[in-house]
Amino acid sequence: MLIGLIRHGLTDWNAEGKIQGQSDIPLNDEGRRQAEMLGDRLLQEPYHWDYCITSSLSRAAETGKIVAAKLAIPLLDPDERIRERAYGQVEGMTAAAREAKWGKDWKELSLGQESDQALQIRGLAFLEDVTARFPDKNVLVISHGGFLAQLYTALYKDKYSERLGNLSLTILEKNEQEWNPLLYNCTRHVLQQQH
Repeated sequence: MLIGLIRHGLTDWNAEGKIQGQSDIPLNDEGRRQAEMLGDRLLQEPYHWDYCITSSLSRAAETGKIVAAKLAIPLLDPDERIRERAYGQVEGMTAAAREAKWGKDWKELSLGQESDQALQIRGLAFLEDVTARFPDKNVLVISHGGFLAQLYTALYKDKYSERLGNLSLTILEKNEQEWNPLLYNCTRHVLQQQH
């Protein structure tokens, strides 16, 4: 079984450096173009994908709709468990605004944000469920940077810490009890278009 984990395309808030969390910010035109590029790339690669599942937030759902249409695969019902981390009072703020208001250690404060542990628990529960439902299928999962980073931490501890790019693709292969990464945080399809 393969799982392809994808971060949604670009939004205006991404471009402005604002934390989105569970605020439902739509893709912008560049984000839609990125989703088209990923769909084109996936059509060229040897992996065959059976289904696509997205978070219920519109930026992930629209990314999934574009990619699933390109690949002509079913888009399954959205899953709440793969929504972005809830950031509470911090949503909609840039790094400069957060630090100006609460200081550099704002992450240590209780501002209504969901904990790393809570994110990891729902991420692992989602993976377990998808594995049980589709044991011999390959599933694309379109989610969010903060959520995916915590899922990778839950699976691999501190082995992967680079920031996840918009429309980055990570492919994990299920081997007995382990998920082996075949590809991590690859944005080749986006970078090719920029040159």
